[in-house]
Amino acid sequence: MKRCFANILLLLTIFCCTTEKEIFSTSTDETTENYEEPINQIINSFDEYNNDERHLSDYIYDQDKLHRFDIYITEKNLDKIDRNPAAEKYVEGHFVFENKIVKNVGVRYKGSIGAWVGCLSNEDWANPSGYKTCPKLSMKIKFNWRGNKKFYNLKKLQFHSQNLDPTKMHERLGYYMFRKFGIIAPRSNHALIYINGEFNGIFANTENIDGPFTNKHFEKPDGNLYKEVWPVESSGNSQTEDYFVGGLKTNEEASDVSKMKRFSDLLGATDSYGSKAIVNQWINQDLFLKTLVVDRRIANDDGFLHFYHQENEIFENHNYYWYEDPTEDNLQLIPWDLDNSFENLIQNLNPVTPIRDKWYNTSNECNGFRYGSFNLLQKSAACDKIIGSYKDFKDRYYELDIIFKNELFNMSNINLLLNKWSSQIETEVERANQIFGEKEPNLELWQESVNYLKYSISESLKQ
Repeated sequence: MKRCFANILLLLTIFCCTTEKEIFSTSTDETTENYEEPINQIINSFDEYNNDERHLSDYIYDQDKLHRFDIYITEKNLDKIDRNPAAEKYVEGHFVFENKIVKNVGVRYKGSIGAWVGCLSNEDWANPSGYKTCPKLSMKIKFNWRGNKKFYNLKKLQFHSQNLDPTKMHERLGYYMFRKFGIIAPRSNHALIYINGEFNGIFANTENIDGPFTNKHFEKPDGNLYKEVWPVESSGNSQTEDYFVGGLKTNEEASDVSKMKRFSDLLGATDSYGSKAIVNQWINQDLFLKTLVVDRRIANDDGFLHFYHQENEIFENHNYYWYEDPTEDNLQLIPWDLDNSFENLIQNLNPVTPIRDKWYNTSNECNGFRYGSFNLLQKSAACDKIIGSYKDFKDRYYELDIIFKNELFNMSNINLLLNKWSSQIETEVERANQIFGEKEPNLELWQESVNYLKYSISESLKQ
C-alpha cells in the first residue's frame, strides 16, 4: 500500500533532501570491462561465506554492535540503480561481512512514493522517477536472488537511510520498546554501509518481515504472513479473497487465505457490538492492548491507528503486518515502518500524520473529519470493528500503560539507551557530515535533535 497523497506533500514541503542535479555518464563496454576487472580481483580476495544453522541472526542485530557491511557492485549495475531508484529492480552485487563474501546477491533501492521525494531528479513527486540525488537511499539485499543462499539464516537484509530522522533513533527505539514489552516486532540496530569501499553512511539495520522472521519469532512459524491488509473495510464490510491474496508474504504458492477470509466475513456480518466476541476469540486481548500502549507512547501516528482518506468514503491504514496462526483461529498484529514515530509526542510537528482522537474515542459520528495544519481527512480508529472492540478495556489499557512506564518507558531507561546508542554512532555521524556536508546533519544538529527527542519523551510522560 502506498503512502497517501498528503504524506508526499509533507515530505516535499518539509523533509526533502537536496535536489542538486547530478550527471551520470553512460559507461561504454570498454570502461565497464576495465572496471569489472578490479571488482573481480577484490571479491575473489575474500573467503566465501557458507551459511550454518549455528549462525544466529541475533548477532546481526546485536544491540552492542555497530556492524560494517560492504557492497561491491560493478559501475554498470550501480549506474543502473542510481539512474532509476524508484524502479526497485534488483541488480547483481556482492556482499561482504567480516571478511567473508556472499557472491551474486540482489541489490536494489527501496521505498514508497514518499521515500523518493527530494531524492530523485524528477520533481514530479506523484510519479517518482529520475536519478538519485541524495547521498544515500534505503537498500535491500536479497541473498536468495539466485539460488537458495542465506546469510546468518536470513534471506534478506534491509538498510533504512533515516533521511527524514535527524536523531537516527526513531526506528531503533520504537522497535526496541515494542519487543521489550512482549510484542513481536523487527529487531533493529545501527549499521555502516560501504559501497565499493567508500563510506555511504549510517543506516538503520531493521529486520525484514518475511519467512525467516516468522521462523525466528513464532512458535508455530508456518502460518500466513500478510502485509497491510485490514480484515474489514472502513465501512465495516468484509474484504474480498483477492484482497487478502494480494497481501500474502508467505505461502504464496498455496494462497490459502480461507482463515483470514472467514474472520473478515464474521466481522462483516455483524455490528460493532457483535464484533467484540469475535475479536476476543481471534486476537489476544492483552497483547493487542500492549501494542496500543506502545503505539500511543511513541506517537506512531503513521501506523495502524491512522485511517487516511483514500477516495469517496474509503479510509485505510498502513504500516503493519498480520501473522495468522497455522492451527488455531488466531491473528497477531506486527508493527512496521516507525520512521515517523516520536514526531508528535508533545506537539504536531508533522502536519500530516497527527491523530486527533484517543484510540477509544470517536468524532463526527464515525464519518471522516479534517484535522491538522494541512486540513486532511481522517477517520477515528475506534470506529473500526477491531479497534473499537477494545473500548471496554480502557482500564486494563491504563494498567498496562503504568507497567510499561515503570519497566521501560521512563527517562532513566530512555537516557541510558539513547546515550549508549549515541556513543556507538557519534564518530560516524561526524564523518558523514564531513563527507556529505549539509546533506547529513552535523554533530551539533544531531545532538540537539537527540536532546529534543529526550525532552519530548519527558514532557509526554507528564500527560
